[in-house]
Amino acid sequence: MTEPADHPLVTAVKPLVDAMGAELVGPEDARTDDVVLAWEGRDVIAVRLPQLSDSLDHILAAMERRHGMPLAELDRKTKQSVVRTLEARGAFSVRHGVETVAGALGVSRFTVYNYLNRENAAKGE
Repeated sequence: MTEPADHPLVTAVKPLVDAMGAELVGPEDARTDDVVLAWEGRDVIAVRLPQLSDSLDHILAAMERRHGMPLAELDRKTKQSVVRTLEARGAFSVRHGVETVAGALGVSRFTVYNYLNRENAAKGE
């Protein structure tokens, strides 16, 4: 990366980039699908977005950190809340998303579908 890591733009976006599981690269190394960020008319940094499947793993890891334990050790009510959060974040649009979430929660796919159906029924869908 040609810009210093302490550039104000890099400092500002790094927490978001880390939370998304993305990667910072120099603008000269940017690929066509990277997002190049400019500061005062000059390209400073590029953000390489993760693949969707990598994003789901990153989201699950962040949720474990937030809860302070493996998701499989959470109680049923908290697991249901995790599924609602993941649904809102689009986790189940990722190929094998239900299987990945079920594995992380230590439940069956059927249980994840039950949590989703229960939530949708409560919304009146």
